[in-house]
Amino acid sequence: MAANAIMAPRRYIFLVLLVFVVLSLHFFLRVSNMDYGALPLKSPFHVSSSSNLSISSAIGQYKPSPDPDGRRANATFVFLCRNDDLDGVLASVQSMEDRFNRKFHYPWVFLNDEPFTEDFQQRVTLMTDSPVSFGLIPQEHWVQPDWIDENRARRGRQHLMNQRIIYGGSVPYRNMCRFNSGFFFKHPLLQAYRYYWRVEPSVRFFCDLDYDPFLYMEEHDKIYSFTIALEEHRETVKTLWDSVKEFVAENPHLVNPENAMDFLSNDGGEQYNMCHSIWTFGAAKPIQNSLNFWTAKGGWYYERWGDAPVHSIAASLFARKDQTHFFRDIGYKHDRFGHCPGGAQWTAGRCACNPNDAFDYSAGSCLNRFEALFGVPIQ
Repeated sequence: MAANAIMAPRRYIFLVLLVFVVLSLHFFLRVSNMDYGALPLKSPFHVSSSSNLSISSAIGQYKPSPDPDGRRANATFVFLCRNDDLDGVLASVQSMEDRFNRKFHYPWVFLNDEPFTEDFQQRVTLMTDSPVSFGLIPQEHWVQPDWIDENRARRGRQHLMNQRIIYGGSVPYRNMCRFNSGFFFKHPLLQAYRYYWRVEPSVRFFCDLDYDPFLYMEEHDKIYSFTIALEEHRETVKTLWDSVKEFVAENPHLVNPENAMDFLSNDGGEQYNMCHSIWTFGAAKPIQNSLNFWTAKGGWYYERWGDAPVHSIAASLFARKDQTHFFRDIGYKHDRFGHCPGGAQWTAGRCACNPNDAFDYSAGSCLNRFEALFGVPIQ
């Protein structure tokens, strides 16, 4: 996630443009205009067998063009960071502005659990000609809730520390994951926007982007997008899938018949295979009931649930599989995880990355499982 615990390099980078903020199971339903009538499910999950979905629009094989009318989506960049992340923040903003936003001028929203300093605000504002807002996160949306059993939470942290799992002992990291799983939508500075592009400190955008990915998502009915897909640490989400099955059993009508279960599970939903994608683009606002469901489980604190698995699972089950998009042409890197386009996309984007260094098909990547949803053989 970020430089320090609050923004820890989101252990796996996420990447990319407009990955949809999943944020809450119901949210996806509303965004995708799903039928709320009950589905004829024989088990908690129904795995789609349809093959008539567009392969090209889902895995990034398309030829976008700039919007001739100069239209813009109702969208913003959202950047969770702290004052001592300043150097990494400036590097990320410069990279985004140079490669994309100097041509499109989308606004920036910066959020912090403590007030931004005047120096931070001044230096960040100098990096862009676009509108910039700085917001303070309410304590109730950030700190560990009082009802969490701290003794149990401490035992959970110690267990992950013993396993040497990254951020295993960090409470601030868990606060960040909980906030990014749904509460950020509630911030007043984000209420006006439908789409979000998540940016983090010290990331790099390697390629020129001469079209508007926000508009692409809007026009192609996408609700969640990514550039990196990978496996989660199993010990951090030991009870997450049981919670998912519980929610689905109580709300079977919310499961989309054209879902992406095969991305999440190798056995039709009995077990979670740990695959998730790092969201960058998202849309809409969460519905309180679904957020309450996740919050009540306490998994962010008793284990170390990440926002990316929560978002990925919701998008995969409660929306059509073709509503999740892999931005193949967006070159991005955070920490040791990166994606770099190849071939004509690499040339057209004047990409400053090496396609051979991409994480796409490395051990631990789940990109091949996503592509298999659309008929691409698993490598």
